[in-house]
Amino acid sequence: MTRALEGIKVLDLARYVAGPYCAQMLGDFGADVVKVEKPEVGDVMRGPGAATGDDRLYMLMYNRNKRSITLDLRSERGKEILAELIPKVDVLVENFRPGTMEAMGFGWERVSALNPGLVMARISGFGQDGPWAKRPAFDAIAQAEAGLMHMTGDPDGGATMFGAVVIDYSTGAHAAMGVMAALHARERTGRGQVVDVPLLDTAMSFLMTAVAEHQRDGTVMGRMGNRDRYSAPANTFTTRDGKRIHLMSAGLKHFGALVEILGEEKILDDPRFATPADRLANADLVDKTVAGWFLRHDQDWLMERLVEAEIPCARLATVAEVVENPQVKHRGQIIDVEHPTLGTVQMQGNPIRLTDTPVEAYRHVPTLGEQTDEILRDWLGMDEGAIAALRHDGVI
Repeated sequence: MTRALEGIKVLDLARYVAGPYCAQMLGDFGADVVKVEKPEVGDVMRGPGAATGDDRLYMLMYNRNKRSITLDLRSERGKEILAELIPKVDVLVENFRPGTMEAMGFGWERVSALNPGLVMARISGFGQDGPWAKRPAFDAIAQAEAGLMHMTGDPDGGATMFGAVVIDYSTGAHAAMGVMAALHARERTGRGQVVDVPLLDTAMSFLMTAVAEHQRDGTVMGRMGNRDRYSAPANTFTTRDGKRIHLMSAGLKHFGALVEILGEEKILDDPRFATPADRLANADLVDKTVAGWFLRHDQDWLMERLVEAEIPCARLATVAEVVENPQVKHRGQIIDVEHPTLGTVQMQGNPIRLTDTPVEAYRHVPTLGEQTDEILRDWLGMDEGAIAALRHDGVI
């Protein structure tokens, strides 16, 4: 069965997380993704001994469905080869600090001249222009600068970052979305374009109503722990057996079902609990009351009844519990990805499913430069002698 992006060729010059994740998503949809890496050392996310395939698990999370070529882009010959590769591809993904590609001689004007149909995904901390464009950044820097860290954590505690690099992931996903939009536009215009996706802008897209509230009346959205900002009860509650359940039962239907399960229907006579608006206005009291109810019952007893009543709820699962989740297994969300030296590695898969075109791991995570020879031979027509000379000179 043909994959959605089959026939699309991608050069992945990126490292760390956001850029490689963007290219991996394109690969998951069937694009032929070639990861360009430094000779000897490769992507900075590879572990010691990368040339022999001893890669860290971190590297494996963002580089399935790719091939790897080594190329010294500091050398003139390496730059010449990159210039020969660019006309062969549809997409170039890079996440260097803004200005780096220009300094190398591969800014947008040059690459678009080499390939007018090229789509160039440019991922950075703060964008390709502006007063902060050349500042370095990582996921947590974007979280902090966008206000997300200030909004995350317990009300009486310090600000904290998310438990995973969600801004990197989201920036990569946004960039992949932008690439696909640009490829679609190219069908009409014949021209490629730049897809500019910064970590900061992605982080700001998570601010919900914070900007609008501040612009309206000066409100600064703060930390609320696990409590929902717009409804109550919607929080994490501890059960009698010391376990925890996250509950969202704020609407009339769900709160009515909750009090019926717990035998607390009389609470609806209290005007502070009567409507969703009343409960939100008295969220401290509502949470304290529900917390007391939950402490009278074990987690399993509560979950069985909450699920039966169709009340949104979840155990606070550990990763060990997540991988055994029957819904996760049904969706095939834990996938097997092969590695030439590490064997089979299990990891989370692509969250998107298409009904007619597969989204799957069909190509193993490459070792450093594993497909260098075949790419130079198939894409540029080099013979074995020319490839051997490049290797002798340290270009590949």
